Formats: sequence, structure tokens, C-alpha cells
Amino acid sequence: MALFSSLSEKFNHIFSKLTKRGRLTELEIKEAMREVRIALLEADVNYMVAKDFVKNVSEKAVGDEVLKSLTPAQQVIKIVRDELTELMSSNHQKLVISPAPPTIIMMCGLQGAGKTTMCAKLGAHLKKSGKKPLLVACDIYRPAAISQLQVVGKQANVEVFERGTQNPVKTAKQAIEHAKKQGFDVVILDTAGRLHINEELMNELKNIKKEVSPTEILLVIDAMTGQDAVTVAESFNKDLDVTGFILTKLDGDTRGGAALSVKAITGKPIKFTGVGEKIGDIEPFYPDRIASRILGMGDVLSLIEKAQEAVTEEEAKKLEKKIRENSFTFEDYLVQMENMKKMGSLQDILQMIPGVGSKLKNVQIDEKEIAVNKCIIQSMTPEERRNPEIIKASRRQRIAKGSGTSVQQVNNLLRQFEQSKEMMKMFKNKKGFRF
Repeated sequence: MALFSSLSEKFNHIFSKLTKRGRLTELEIKEAMREVRIALLEADVNYMVAKDFVKNVSEKAVGDEVLKSLTPAQQVIKIVRDELTELMSSNHQKLVISPAPPTIIMMCGLQGAGKTTMCAKLGAHLKKSGKKPLLVACDIYRPAAISQLQVVGKQANVEVFERGTQNPVKTAKQAIEHAKKQGFDVVILDTAGRLHINEELMNELKNIKKEVSPTEILLVIDAMTGQDAVTVAESFNKDLDVTGFILTKLDGDTRGGAALSVKAITGKPIKFTGVGEKIGDIEPFYPDRIASRILGMGDVLSLIEKAQEAVTEEEAKKLEKKIRENSFTFEDYLVQMENMKKMGSLQDILQMIPGVGSKLKNVQIDEKEIAVNKCIIQSMTPEERRNPEIIKASRRQRIAKGSGTSVQQVNNLLRQFEQSKEMMKMFKNKKGFRF
């Protein structure tokens, strides 16, 4: 499921009608803005946020500069993109790191929002950037909360500090002392949640805040709850003065309303998003990139970052050399398939390529085909992988039998491989590849 797929589809429909008209009148822009407002409300964006957004865009879109330009529709789309970016942007978007370690991050949220798992995801993210995080079990009420943190902490390869069901304020203070002695530079407190907001929960969180003076208080909210997420954000912010939000389940069939409303309503930024179930499925929140994705413009910067994580510089240089020398083999193809898997879902990757996402809205990409192709390649001999041109009829039959596939599937893979080589030749240039 692509981010904001429903809203993105509606926006693309609205703006495709504008681009077909060439020059625009005020009336046509007004009608388009009415449709934009309806699309936002259907995406569960707060009513006042949607109203102000459309008002701001309309004021800029009906100016002479837009109406008399050669490409007014593109100008309107740019204004919408800029307003979306502004709606979600903040001067405090990045995680604050304390100049005197440890940085203390207090994680809050209602039960079911994914807070405990997000603690581990954040720990893994910080570890990857060179930090030494410590997860702290401060939820003593929910059954198995401590053991859940230990399980996800192990998956993230991040140490967990717990003191059973003793007072969570005491546990938090002991954890900070432990962090100072053992050289942990970030402490992530997994605090208790409730099924709904109540006084008892808030008092405990206020006590922890008062005793440990956290650097960041991050509220984890479920993006799929729409308007309810904004209500939860307002309540926690009123009582705790949170420093930011983490939106989970943005990969689900979410309408996107929380992401577009929460900063406008509270004035506090979204700092991270959860985009999947794996420990690595956490992304810093970049308003400009999200705005581009919503409008179907792709997200090249995030795509490059994913590629850099999946492919080392040395691997990239080896690949470039092989393509230059026209010596790219099925063994290399296998490595590239594994690298693609590291980058995430193929559908999500293609959505990040400008102009591709909107064309694929009704296309289902069968990820199983990658596994089938892998079986076919593994059924080849080393010589066949290095020299695919020797794979004639009898060899194709043997490979199909060995991989549990058909000769037609083997033929399809050989054809795909040749097409891939041709595409790589097109990308080849004197300056080389950039990863």
C-alpha cells in the first residue's frame, strides 16, 4: 500500500483535468479547489485545516502570474505542493540531541498505537547513525509489556534495561544512571499506555517528566485513526507539552488526515513515521518529500537513501565496472535482486520514481515472481550463469525441471535479463553511476 494512495489518486484526478485545459479561468480554479477541499475532508483532514489550506492555495492560484502563465495548471500544482509542505513543516523537525549525554527520549502513546515496537525501531535507527541507545521498560501495567520490549530490543540489537514492576519513575532514574556509567548516549523510555486517556495515566507521565527532564517527549499515534489521532495529540500535548510525534501504520490503508492535521492543530512537528512491520521500517519525516508523494511526483531523495543503505560503495563500483565491460552475469543479477529486497516492497520503490506511481495505481506487482526467478537462477550451473547465451533448448528444460518451473518462465527470465542489460547500457556514461 503506497503512502496516502487514496488522497494521491484524487489529487491526480483533479489536476489531470486542469492540465488538459491549457489556460485557466478563476472559475475553473475555484471548482478545482472545491474538489481539493472535499478530497482533504474525505481523507479525514481536520475541517479547519482543510478550509485554511484551500483558502491559502486559492489566494495564490488566482493571481495574474498564474492565470496568464503558459502552464497555469503546473503553477497551481506547485502552489499546492508548497502549501502541503508548509502545512507539515517545522523548525524543529529533527530529533534534538543533548549536548550533555545521555539524550533522554520519553515515548508516550495509547495502547495499540505501536509504541513499544517503535521504541526498538527508533533505537535501531539511532544505532545505525552511530549512537549507543538503551531501551528502558517503564510500562509495568500491560501484561507482557516488558517481555515484548525485550523481544523487539533483541531484534534491533539494542540493550534493554528493566527492573520488573517497581515504580516506573525509579526505573527511569536508575536507567539514566546506568546509561552514564556504561556509555549509552541515548535513553529511550517506553512508558505505559492506556486504552483511552485518563488522569492516572497523565499523572504518571507528568511524574516521569518532572523527575528525568527528557530531551524529547515523542507521542506515538496511529495514522489509521484519522481525526481520533488529532484528538489524542491535542490531549497529550496539553498535559505534557510534547516535542513531536511519530506516526505509525502509514503503510496501511490510511487516509492521511492525521499527517496533514496534527502539526497544524498542535504546532508540534512529526519527527518520524513507521512504514512497515520490520525493525528497519522507520523514516525521518520530510514534509517536502511527503508532499511530492501525495501529488504523485515521486520521492527521488528517499529512493537514493534506500539504495545507499542496500548497496555499498564498493558494490556499486563493481557493478559499474561490469556494465562498462559488458560482463554483467546472472550471478550479478541475483545480487541485485537481493539488494532490491533490502530496499523494501517493489511497489513502494516504484512509487518513489517521478511519473511512475500514478501509472501503476491499478497495477499489482507480484513479488513472488522475484522468488521464482531466484529459483531458476539457482538451478543453473555456474557456467550457465556466467554465459547465458549457451542456455539452449535442452538446458532450458533441465533448468525448468530443477527449479519446479516451466520452460516459458525460464524463457521470460532470460528475456528480462537481456532487457536489463540493455537498460544498463543506456544509463552508462563517462562520469559513471551515482549512488
